[in-house]
Amino acid sequence: MDTPQHLSFRSYGADGPLHSHDHVQIVLPMQGEMDIEVDGRGNTLDVTRAAFVAPDVNHAQSAQAANRFLILDCKLADIGADAAERLRRQPFLPVSAAVRRLVEFIDLSRETVGGLVLPESVVRHCTPLLLEALTAMPQRQSRLHGLLLRIDAAPGQAWTAARMARVANLSVSRLHAVFKSELGRTPQEWLSDVRLRFVQDGLAGSDVPLAELALRAGYSDQSALTRAMRRTTGMTPAAYRREHRREHRQ
Repeated sequence: MDTPQHLSFRSYGADGPLHSHDHVQIVLPMQGEMDIEVDGRGNTLDVTRAAFVAPDVNHAQSAQAANRFLILDCKLADIGADAAERLRRQPFLPVSAAVRRLVEFIDLSRETVGGLVLPESVVRHCTPLLLEALTAMPQRQSRLHGLLLRIDAAPGQAWTAARMARVANLSVSRLHAVFKSELGRTPQEWLSDVRLRFVQDGLAGSDVPLAELALRAGYSDQSALTRAMRRTTGMTPAAYRREHRREHRQ
C-alpha cells in the first residue's frame, strides 16, 4: 500500500492487540500517557517521548486514563533511508521544544465536526515540517529525563526550582537554560502543565473528589485548582469532568 502522508488524532484503551502495518507510523502524545511495545522494546509515551513504528514491525499499546495522540502515517521513503534505519534501531524519540510547539499548533487547528479533524491545508503544510523536525532530533536521552519521570510520578510534591536542580544535577540557572532549550518552557511552566494533566486525567477517568485531586496534584486547595483550570481550559473542574464523561459515553 502506498500510504500518503496523513495526520490524525487517536485515543487508546487498555491492552491493545499486537499488530503491524505496511507503512511508517509516528505516535506523538498530546494528553495523558501510554505504555507501548515496539519490536519487543517497551517504554511509556508522554509529552516528552514519542514512538517510531517502522513498516511490518509488531507493536502493541495500553493506556489506562484519558489520552489523546497525534498520529503521523507516511511512506518509508518520506523518512529517508539513513533516518529510517536510525529510528528503527532507536524507536523512542525525545520530543523537542520545536516539535512540541508544532504539535500544539496542529492541536489548535483541529475542528470538532463529527470527531476531531484537521483542515487539509494544515495536514499538507505541517506534516513535512513535523517529519523534518522528528528525523533531525538527536537520539540521546534528555538531561532532564530522570527529573521529568520523578515529577510525573509525584506531581503533588514540593517541586521548587532548587529541588529540581538537585535532582537533575544542575545549577538553578543551568536548569532554566536546559528547560528552555529542550522543552521551550520554564521549570515552573512545565510543572504547572504536569499538574494540570494529572488533574485532567483524574477528572476524566476517576471519581476522586475535586478537593482530593487538587491536593494530590500539588494545588493548595480546590479554589487554586479551579482558577488554574479556568485560566487554561476555560472550564471548571466539575464542568470538565461532566464534558469528558459525556464524550466517553457516546
